[in-house]
Amino acid sequence: MKCHVPGLHSVQQLPGPLAGAFLVRVARVSYRWHPQKPFLVVQFVILEPKSVEARMLSGRLYCTQKALWKLNWFLRDFDYDPDLLRSDQIDEKALVNLRGIVRTSCITVNGHSYQNLQAFAPEAEWETHYCESSGVAEDDHGL
Repeated sequence: MKCHVPGLHSVQQLPGPLAGAFLVRVARVSYRWHPQKPFLVVQFVILEPKSVEARMLSGRLYCTQKALWKLNWFLRDFDYDPDLLRSDQIDEKALVNLRGIVRTSCITVNGHSYQNLQAFAPEAEWETHYCESSGVAEDDHGL
């Protein structure tokens, strides 16, 4: 059976994962336990650049011994509570609304595209290192 759906051909596909540097706010965090690779799923709302403002992006931060350096980097640059950090505690509610810069890339695994959280920087560095037209700049953090 065939069905006619007017306008079907003109619908644009949803945009894929974003790549580049973005000023973001943490919208949601969820810890996921896994026997080999526990991780945090972090969902961000993009604040800048304006061309992608209000879009969401998400990624994983693994909590394994080998990956703790990256999780620590994220927490420090997003001004996570130092007392909680010193006591090795992650409070999902304390992470919500923290702001900073995240650099992402797209990776493909088994034919599926994923958002890779590559690097982080404090929010204060946005004006110094990034311009609206390019959205990408060089800095000390490797962003």
